[in-house]
Amino acid sequence: MGVLTVALLVALATVLIAEFINGWTDAPNVIATVVSTGVMTPRTAIIMAVILNTIGAMAGTAVAATVGKGIVEPSAMTLPAITAAMLSIIAWGGLAARFGIPVSKSHALLAGLAGAALAGGGWAALQWTGWQKVGIGLVLSLGLGFSGAMLIGRLVILLAGNTRPTRSKRVFDQLQILSAAFMAFNHGLNDGQKFMGVFALTMLAGGATQVFEIPFWVVVVCALTMGIGTSFGGWRIIETVGMKMARITSWQGFAAQTSAAFTIFGASSFGIPLSTTHTITTAVVGASASRRTYDVRWGVLRRIILAWCVTFPFCALIAFLAALVANRLSG
Repeated sequence: MGVLTVALLVALATVLIAEFINGWTDAPNVIATVVSTGVMTPRTAIIMAVILNTIGAMAGTAVAATVGKGIVEPSAMTLPAITAAMLSIIAWGGLAARFGIPVSKSHALLAGLAGAALAGGGWAALQWTGWQKVGIGLVLSLGLGFSGAMLIGRLVILLAGNTRPTRSKRVFDQLQILSAAFMAFNHGLNDGQKFMGVFALTMLAGGATQVFEIPFWVVVVCALTMGIGTSFGGWRIIETVGMKMARITSWQGFAAQTSAAFTIFGASSFGIPLSTTHTITTAVVGASASRRTYDVRWGVLRRIILAWCVTFPFCALIAFLAALVANRLSG
């Protein structure tokens, strides 16, 4: 390992703070439905999410490799540029949490990296093969999350619609706990890895390593940081996703979490970075609409989608401007 300079330590610190924000504001992706249906208490749900998020983040590095070396040219990323990109994510994630809006930290991260890379190397600094994976992830998160939950919800109605409500509720309460656990694991498997890739990229940019690599200690540090962030809950976002946006019961929570978890698992297996926020949010909408479309509060959903649309250009622009200034000052 090379010399750990002050600039490198500052850049690594901002990566970890962004990972913490990611865990804090993405906790609702894991527990919003299971808390809103009353199947698990908030404290129990948080403990489960922390443990399985951390384990999931340590279960692979395919997504980390895509984000760390497949999205932007590492040579275009300076330490000030990376720091600027992370600060844009921290600011956007904190603002979203303040107002209880479930925005995608994944898209904020990718946008921040793109803006910083453009400031350092122009359009040539973007690797289009990696961005194709981002496009696939966007389609999966929006389309498969919704349609999968809608399909599972309809199947539940077809197969269990005539069973006694008390019996079916007991069954789906247990199934929702299992699906929430699977969702927690897969959230770590995809979201947790993204910042590992940036951490490794930062080490390379700072000269601490000579080639891009993700050693096990980086996996552990980033996984634990996200787990600590998850323990803070993100309660305002939980209220928005699990209560304000739609009315759901345990069987709908099961449908949403199952659809989202399998979508994320499939994407992670191919190193595709997708938005877990988009995936679970659209899955909740699909599960709710599988019974009645008016169970979805479309006005709330429109505000969420507007925030999604703003995320990418806002974070890219802020990172670009900040990186441009930082690069010139450091040069």
